[in-house]
Amino acid sequence: MKLVDAHCHFDFPQFDGRRAEELRAASLAGVVGLVIPGVRRPDWSRVRGTARAHAGLFYCLGIHPWFVSEHSAEDLEALDGLLGAKPDRCVAVGECGLDKLHGDLAVQQPWFEAQVGMASKFDFPLIIHSVKTHDEVCATLRRLNWSGKALLHGFSGSYQQAVKLIGQGCCIGVGGIITHPRSHKTRDTVARLPLESLVLETDAPDMAPHGVVAGENSPVYLHRILECLAEIRGERPEYLASVLLSNTEALYGKSLWQ
Repeated sequence: MKLVDAHCHFDFPQFDGRRAEELRAASLAGVVGLVIPGVRRPDWSRVRGTARAHAGLFYCLGIHPWFVSEHSAEDLEALDGLLGAKPDRCVAVGECGLDKLHGDLAVQQPWFEAQVGMASKFDFPLIIHSVKTHDEVCATLRRLNWSGKALLHGFSGSYQQAVKLIGQGCCIGVGGIITHPRSHKTRDTVARLPLESLVLETDAPDMAPHGVVAGENSPVYLHRILECLAEIRGERPEYLASVLLSNTEALYGKSLWQ
């Protein structure tokens, strides 16, 4: 089996000094690659350097809704310039989006819209952070005539919201939340959605699976998510892994891990 972690903050300091060890351990569990999202301009060089230092790693550039207040119009111009250069191993715009529980949506909205525009302009997929804002995200993509592909990462909404997002070009990110027995709504949703709309992710070091200490998540645990998804859907892990790999490569627009 080949597994790809479609959204992993592998550049974060929690992995300092042990990235090679983590990747070796993950590879033994079938992980052949991962994608690192960018969240702040000061971190973009670290994100890029981390991806370039290891085979099978790719990255994204973006400004996360939690950190928009740290940035200015100059940073959006810098992002536009970097994306326009189509740098090696950069495969998406993000992590960007909206978060109703962290900050002011009115402040976050123009930053999200600007990055949707850049993704359209340069033909990149989007990596979207959405907390209690799935309807707002869907409405924004529709209003801006989004016609590309996107990852709605860390999804925990309803089946109806997922279907609407898929209709707007989104893949649904399946992460550690499904391994928690009390996550009935999300488990029911991923059981019913078309398999072609799903991708695996860890969001490591956050979004830890059941039984893993908060803040200590890792790509090593991606296979646990796969096994849980197989149980929920009643499908063989080997079959799921093959389709999910194809989905991830379709999202990022090229065969990166064959």
